[in-house]
Amino acid sequence: MAVLDGKVVAAQVRGEVKAAVAELAARGVTPQLKVVLVGDNPASASYVRGKEKQAREAGMGGETVRVRGDVSQEELLALVGGLSADPQVDGILVQLPLPAALDPEPVLLAIDPAKDVDGLHPVNAGLLASGRRGLVPCTPSGILRLLDHAAVPLEGKHAVVIGRSNLVGKPVALLLLGRNATVTICHSRTPDLAAVVRGADVVVAAAGKPGMVQGDWIRAGSTVIDVGINRVGERLVGDVDYEPAAARAAWITPVPGGVGPMTVACLLANTVQACRARRGL
Repeated sequence: MAVLDGKVVAAQVRGEVKAAVAELAARGVTPQLKVVLVGDNPASASYVRGKEKQAREAGMGGETVRVRGDVSQEELLALVGGLSADPQVDGILVQLPLPAALDPEPVLLAIDPAKDVDGLHPVNAGLLASGRRGLVPCTPSGILRLLDHAAVPLEGKHAVVIGRSNLVGKPVALLLLGRNATVTICHSRTPDLAAVVRGADVVVAAAGKPGMVQGDWIRAGSTVIDVGINRVGERLVGDVDYEPAAARAAWITPVPGGVGPMTVACLLANTVQACRARRGL
């Protein structure tokens, strides 16, 4: 078993981003990322601080737009619309979850698809589904970078994705399909999930249920990508029962320190991509 360390690979991605930002700066352009934070959710605030810090370390603008928690739907839509119309803004991310009184769907739809660095706008989802270039959700992008770093073969292999969210499950399945893997998407109504997982060369667990994937489900020599981040008592654990799974897998991501660092690094990479595309560079 080898640990697929997201911190190491994320550092490589951030290095690539920093070099790209320096190249853009030499041409008089500094990518600008705006992160909209609504309310005072402590976890969201912590995530946003990390994004802001890494953006600035890469040399790009990484401003957080803080909005009061009782903002109206109309006010938030107007704010996001203003950022979309601002020619100086290259990337927009609305930190989720929003307060319960707000509907996130129209807010995400208000983001200009060319600035949608989270890759969640239906335009970008459609581009991904049709195999065309667009802004891809950050966690799935990070998963593919991890697999490439470990030189995990994908063509002709059986990849099992557990979870069908628009944020991770569906887009990572499409990315794997684009690499000519045979992809099975599983979910809460999949019968005999254990049997499906046992046939997988690559397992991507993104169900949000701690320890759901048992160690004896893992095929010897397979690769396990654990997207889950679940708090159990004082510990953060993934969706995979780590120790017994690690005893069977060739590669496995830890939690924390696996997929998580890749998400922010790929957000920065998406911001550079959006900047170049918007400015014709």
